[in-house]
Amino acid sequence: MLEVAIWRGGAEGRLEHYSVPRAPSQTVLDVVTWIQRHLDPTLAYRFACRVGMCGSCAMTVNGVARWTCRTHVDRVAPGSRLELRPLANLPVIRDLVCDMREFFDKWIAAKGAFAPTATRLDAPARVLPASRERRDADAAVECIGCGVCYASCDIVAWRPAYLGPAALNRAWTLVNDVRDGARAGRLAAVAGDAGCHACHSQTSCTERCPKHLSPTASIAGLKRMASRSLLGGDR
Repeated sequence: MLEVAIWRGGAEGRLEHYSVPRAPSQTVLDVVTWIQRHLDPTLAYRFACRVGMCGSCAMTVNGVARWTCRTHVDRVAPGSRLELRPLANLPVIRDLVCDMREFFDKWIAAKGAFAPTATRLDAPARVLPASRERRDADAAVECIGCGVCYASCDIVAWRPAYLGPAALNRAWTLVNDVRDGARAGRLAAVAGDAGCHACHSQTSCTERCPKHLSPTASIAGLKRMASRSLLGGDR
């Protein structure tokens, strides 16, 4: 059997304990689903795709933010004990469900929306795969917004206004997109007190990213670009 402690309630909740049958190739999401279906139908949690495409099942598993659909119990609970909590650095709605609004509000603050410079009447832009800008964007573009890096970031914990690694990583992909027309405004947005220069480069976001991206490298790139922009240089 697997002994599972799960956070129940809101910010002032408590851990409740459950015994779950152990099974081969069992994921943490399998465990949560079994509890909800067989022991406590009131347990609140999120999931969608179950195959590591949506990121909605992210939780704190034995103190570490992870996708639960791709995390096998054998990997994280060799001693047959699991502790599951909602993601850190986000308001708790109930049980394992967090309010993601401030996470995505920071994407907006970092001007994380593409600003086109052409219309549908124009010819498609040619973006050379071997260009430096394309390579820099490609290295960071696979983020799916799961919040694992945000929950793992000590700077967000110390300084809640900090934009966070996901929003800054998104900004980095866009300032390297030659089709985008909001580069100057975006650099100004991420260069403030709560922007890229607040990062201490502790690399927790890079270590924990399930997609093996490096928000730390993206933020370092923004620091260089924002500083050069401030000094009047382009790059």
